Amino acid sequence: MDLALKDKVAVITGGSTGIGLAVARGLANEKVHVALCARNEATAVEQARLIRQEYGVEALGLGCDVTQPADISRVVAAVEQTFGGADILINNAGTGTNETIMDADDEKWQYFWELHVMAAVRLSRALVPAMRQRGGGVILNNASICATQPLGHEPIYNVTKSALVMLSKCLANELIPDNIRVNCINPGLILTAGWTDHARQVAPDWQAYLDGIARENAPIGRFASPEELADFFVFLCSPRASYCVGSTYYVDGGWLKVIT
Repeated sequence: MDLALKDKVAVITGGSTGIGLAVARGLANEKVHVALCARNEATAVEQARLIRQEYGVEALGLGCDVTQPADISRVVAAVEQTFGGADILINNAGTGTNETIMDADDEKWQYFWELHVMAAVRLSRALVPAMRQRGGGVILNNASICATQPLGHEPIYNVTKSALVMLSKCLANELIPDNIRVNCINPGLILTAGWTDHARQVAPDWQAYLDGIARENAPIGRFASPEELADFFVFLCSPRASYCVGSTYYVDGGWLKVIT
């Protein structure tokens, strides 16, 4: 199926590793030009080089801490200078914390609010004007199944990811008159370095530990690869998903046990 994405431009936060990199590579495979944004600039630059080499598209690697408005401004300026703007924004940057609601101070709450919510607000606000000029666009926000079915040990993550889901719905209603489609994806168990690093720290047989988590939570009985999740992102970016607006999609192997 031709996804009709050739020569579009995508900005991906958290784009140098894991889910973000898989999405960038999936889009590049459809001949989308990509800007990879990550706190580790050297990794982003190297992954952009590899994408250019493998897929024959333009790729930028940009250092960016999305909690810092000045960094976001630099990214937007670089994208506008190189590409004239973006057609696709993937708000993917994020992380978790084990601190409880009672123990976390205001500074920690503010950090996660900036990371998971305000970064998406600021990037959308900065990139939407060019999307309007280009005739439309797509914004995808990577939230989590935890936005609906919270993990007991990561309450701040749960709360801020839930806010990102609501932001997606509200932004979709605001921008669809401009032909800008906004949707949200709530992944389940995705086998990223974060999961494997955690498993190695807590379990001598880390693979058995991860297998147990998968069997306990996901009826499919396994983790997904980042590439499996990326395929869905790429589809939602395409005109083939033209009627998908303001929705939240679960890619979770059956983990969610309630009707939403």
